[in-house]
Amino acid sequence: MGPVMKATSLWKIYPSGESSIQAVKGVNVTIEVGEMVAIMGPSGCGKTTLLNILSGIDEPNSGEVTVKNQPLFGISDDARTRMRAEHMGFIFQDFNLLPVLSAVENVELPLLLLGNSASEARKGALAALKSVGLEDRSEHRPAELSGGQQQRVAVARALVHNPAIIFCDEPTGNLDSGTSGEVLELLLRLNHERNTTFLIVTHDSNIAEHCSRTLRMSDGVIIEDQRKSEEE
Repeated sequence: MGPVMKATSLWKIYPSGESSIQAVKGVNVTIEVGEMVAIMGPSGCGKTTLLNILSGIDEPNSGEVTVKNQPLFGISDDARTRMRAEHMGFIFQDFNLLPVLSAVENVELPLLLLGNSASEARKGALAALKSVGLEDRSEHRPAELSGGQQQRVAVARALVHNPAIIFCDEPTGNLDSGTSGEVLELLLRLNHERNTTFLIVTHDSNIAEHCSRTLRMSDGVIIEDQRKSEEE
């Protein structure tokens, strides 16, 4: 079946006056089906830049990324947009929910964009909300939900189309410690029960401790790739 994602020799260089900043330097990484991978490192180490390249938000100066053995770059913008819509889900620190839409309307958006009928999208969205314990909040708008509930809606939106991989950028960064723990438990359950693959940029060591693998970055390179044994 092959890996969910593979990156080879990724470089990202930003011009900075008369010099340049090497944000990502020759990174190689492979993500297998069902892995829950944390990316950690100090601010400015390149972890968010790497996440943006792997998710197709940004392009590398050189190197290759494949998703389910298909190239993410060197294709048309429309093809890359379609690949991201079909195979990727996203969970952000600030939730990124549309405030004028209800929870179920926010969650069904990925299905509608993929061409599902309105009835199919609504059915899928309600099932996704049920999987995160929010079936009774489906008609509530984001402002009527707590931070933890909003992030659960964001999780439901990320998984509603059964993507190959879900990218998380500081998914607990705006939550208190108790709510952060609840969101982490939800992600772990989805990983174990649905074999959902996660790639998580985080400063939260508690998240990293529960992931099956942790990548540590410094100055644009991966300096450690630590896998948790099955006994841990």
